[in-house]
Amino acid sequence: MAPDRYLGIEGVGMAFQEARILDGIDLTVRKGEFVTLIGHSGCGKSTLLNLVAGLLKPSDGAILLANKHVGGPGPDRGVVFQNHSLLPWLTCFDNVYLAVERVFPESKALLRKRTAEALDLVGLSHAVHQYPHQISGGMKQRVGIARALAIEPKVLLLDEPFGALDALTRATLQDELMRIVAKTGATVVMVTHDVDEAVLLSDRVVMMTNGPAARIGEILAVDLPRPRERLALAHDPKFMELRAAVLEFLYEKQSQKAKLKVA
Repeated sequence: MAPDRYLGIEGVGMAFQEARILDGIDLTVRKGEFVTLIGHSGCGKSTLLNLVAGLLKPSDGAILLANKHVGGPGPDRGVVFQNHSLLPWLTCFDNVYLAVERVFPESKALLRKRTAEALDLVGLSHAVHQYPHQISGGMKQRVGIARALAIEPKVLLLDEPFGALDALTRATLQDELMRIVAKTGATVVMVTHDVDEAVLLSDRVVMMTNGPAARIGEILAVDLPRPRERLALAHDPKFMELRAAVLEFLYEKQSQKAKLKVA
């Protein structure tokens, strides 16, 4: 397997009945790379992520992960949605443990160790016995991330995981995610609407054209050194240049195309 082709999306198209959502998507993701998908609402970002997750089957093309065909959901892909999807009758610990015991045929002691380590990684060792209704929205998303990481997936798929959070909590979790990815070396594909988030977190930003039949319009390499400090980047000329490039694609190039279609 070529190191630059850990996850391969090859000629993928998706149609629901007569509506063509995605067309001709070709993308490779390197092992340990952080890639974000960004575009206007309705361009098929979440659909593409669900295809990689195996929750949908493509109408055309194929998806390969570590040289294996993706034909359905599996523990080699951990998914975190905008809605934390925690089971309300289980504690934080048990929500993670439930996923771990489904994947690893190990003793209960080892499964509990895996669960505790995952919660510690996201800074929730103090909340293991609390239920979802007893913790904040940001903490719920941390539990979701811990649950996804605990099964040791080959790729972590994030569908706007911070989209429903307030700005300060969102910033805190972005910083936490950078720390976790640096520590674990995780391969990440993330959907976002937030330009600053995309540039801050990513190695590459994949910009989608407007639908229907959305494609990859441009791919921007984010050549900012890591680790990245939010405050240091706030006035960094390179960060501002990259941010402007994404904004230009979204709000000039795509808006002009939309106007031409209307005309």
